[in-house]
Amino acid sequence: MDMIRMYPMDFEEFCMGNGVADRIIQDLKEHFSDGTPVDPVVHSQMMSLFRLYLVVGGMPAAVQEYIDSNNVQRVLDIQRSIVEAYRADIGQYDPDHKLYIDEIFDLIPAELNSRNKRFIMKKLNKNFKFRRYYNSFLWLEDAGVALPTYCADEPRVPLKLSQSTNLFKLFLSDVGLLASMYMDGIQIRILNNETDINFGSVHENAAAQELKAHGFELYYFNSKKQGEVDFLIEKEDQVIPLEIKSGKNYQKHSALSNLLADKNYGISQAIVFSNDNVTIKGKIRYLPIYMLMFLKKEEKMANPIFKPDISALKE
Repeated sequence: MDMIRMYPMDFEEFCMGNGVADRIIQDLKEHFSDGTPVDPVVHSQMMSLFRLYLVVGGMPAAVQEYIDSNNVQRVLDIQRSIVEAYRADIGQYDPDHKLYIDEIFDLIPAELNSRNKRFIMKKLNKNFKFRRYYNSFLWLEDAGVALPTYCADEPRVPLKLSQSTNLFKLFLSDVGLLASMYMDGIQIRILNNETDINFGSVHENAAAQELKAHGFELYYFNSKKQGEVDFLIEKEDQVIPLEIKSGKNYQKHSALSNLLADKNYGISQAIVFSNDNVTIKGKIRYLPIYMLMFLKKEEKMANPIFKPDISALKE
């Protein structure tokens, strides 16, 4: 029996559902690979579609409602029904820890909107420690409700060895559900690309969702010396730092620059995802945030056949 983990629709699937032509996806993939700018009209419309994805998300019922009606309020009603269903499932499947899980679930939007986005246990109860809530966090992850992103002390392969279990961010499994849990009216402000509020948490949640669906384990980096980098991924036996920028100053990233300058780590490349078009400067590729859809982990070995020479061991 094969076990398949299902996720909400990723951005590429969302594009397909909204009728984006295959040739456009292939053309964008070429720009992702060779580092050349996307046609300005195509880039503008892809950014508009990505902002729509931040609002609708990837839950099939919400996506289908949008495709059928284009009615954002109806989409929001479905999303809020899903959130309430999550709360009902918490009480049904883990009644002993219902209060803990409810508290954690309800705090996710506020924690992601805080300055460092890390989950602070004291906001649950100043006398409780992580081990008291550990099973509740596991339940949210195993149920596909939340995506823990752990701090890695060092950007070295394998990242698992430097994982800090009690320092983490907690994203929702679907960015549309996250938007539905924020203040009323945020959907229209996102769609209109208003610049007077900070959409950083929503962009980072979309990135976490995309990376997880594409096979990456979720880590971020933080140290007093270098600073904090949004994500670290392992790809082709190397660590690649990622920054997610929702504002105009996307080329300002002191922590990322510090990490690249540290010769002890030998990091050869980094990616900054932003609202702007494709550019390359030294080790850093600046890519439109919708190009997260092309960042995928190789699940299979390139040459898995291996047979050692044991002729001397035979008669």
